[in-house]
Amino acid sequence: MKFSLGTFSRDGGSRFAAICFEDRVLPLKEVHADAQRCGAAWSAGASVLDLLQDWSRNLVVLRALAQQVSGLHPSAVAMSTLRVHAPVDLPRQVLCTGANYRKHVVDLTLDMGVGPPGLEGEALRKWAEDMMDERLANGEPYVFPKLPSAITGAFDPVVLPATTHKPDWELELAVIIGRRARNVRREDALDHVAGYSVVNDISARDLIARTDYKMLGTDWLRSKSPPTFMPFGPTLVPACFVPDPQRLRMTLKLNGQTMQDESTADMLFDVARQIEYISSHVELWPGDLIATGSPAGNGTHYNRFLRGGDVMDSEIQGLGRQHNACTVESAGR
Repeated sequence: MKFSLGTFSRDGGSRFAAICFEDRVLPLKEVHADAQRCGAAWSAGASVLDLLQDWSRNLVVLRALAQQVSGLHPSAVAMSTLRVHAPVDLPRQVLCTGANYRKHVVDLTLDMGVGPPGLEGEALRKWAEDMMDERLANGEPYVFPKLPSAITGAFDPVVLPATTHKPDWELELAVIIGRRARNVRREDALDHVAGYSVVNDISARDLIARTDYKMLGTDWLRSKSPPTFMPFGPTLVPACFVPDPQRLRMTLKLNGQTMQDESTADMLFDVARQIEYISSHVELWPGDLIATGSPAGNGTHYNRFLRGGDVMDSEIQGLGRQHNACTVESAGR
């Protein structure tokens, strides 16, 4: 039986982990005794992050438990009656892969007119497409960290700070690590994935490049990590229920208008290659989150950025939906 995992609270109370059957939420503490009989390695008050520390064992227990209970369990409640937090609250490391969708990068090249002098139109597009083919054949993923303090829930407001005039949306497939990963081979990489989710990697486009000293290059701290700049969730869907992470449709609507509508098949570097690359430089821990890049259709393409009062509705096939209203940070906050 398919299920997902989430983190919730009631009326401002403490947060709790739960197993979810579509829109029905069953707190794990309510079935802790059953879980223990199945061999669970978690305590009654365990978080999703706790479950991920022994994921191989706990996944077996969760699957057995899901066969015994369901959304019809007397302790199950509707998700709409709860506060929905990020499913892993909070991951210790958040890593983002940039410029990872072919059409996205090609579109940005044309939108910004970046390329050899004199090239424009179809000639510039052909140059950009050739550049992407060369990068795929001989290049590497481009990855940077984002602070976990930027994470917020799938239905929470996104607060736009006064420091930026170009906050932009970036719907992305989230990968949650379930096993320590260091120097992992590509062919083994997906064995280290606990599950998948939805993230929106909000970015302050006007703050990415440092203009005071251009040799510094990019500034991910100020452009990526303000509070609420990463809606995450609503839940974590175990990898066993996602047959192919490279065949998922992604859509984002702004005020009801479709802005992004693409497939994860357009990734330059797939999930396995990203894990291989990242683990060759750092160690990944259970519960870590990798945001795998955003497809075409960002605000930069439309020259339309987020404003107070905007509403974003995002969805990735089989992983759930997000609904985030945008507010403006109040003065002195």
